[in-house]
Amino acid sequence: MPKLSPYAAPGVYDPPIYAQALKVEDARTLLFIAGQVDYDANGSCAHPGDFKAQAHAALAALKAQIEAGGGSLANVVKVTTYVTDMRYRADYGPIRGEFFGPKMPPHTLIGVASLAAPEFLIEIEAIAAL
Repeated sequence: MPKLSPYAAPGVYDPPIYAQALKVEDARTLLFIAGQVDYDANGSCAHPGDFKAQAHAALAALKAQIEAGGGSLANVVKVTTYVTDMRYRADYGPIRGEFFGPKMPPHTLIGVASLAAPEFLIEIEAIAAL
């Protein structure tokens, strides 16, 4: 497993819930995970209108993709999350914590007008180092 060292530059705010930066040493494999959404078996949205269910499903899909690539959520070095309404931020934090714990790797949350289908409320992509 590579050595992952979270840090924040001197004088830069270090938030309690995610790392500002992460140094990766001795990685041999990188996984680039496309945006994961709340797909059902047919490729449609499984939980239209239910942000919390969609967030759980997208994070579970992200976890499954990383595990299929030979890693775990502990290998994640960067997460980008897209939401269709920034008011979902308050609901997303605790759900994200269920998967990553109290302090996750560097994370960017972006509000967007829409995702691939209007039913999707959240999409999550990541990079992992193994």
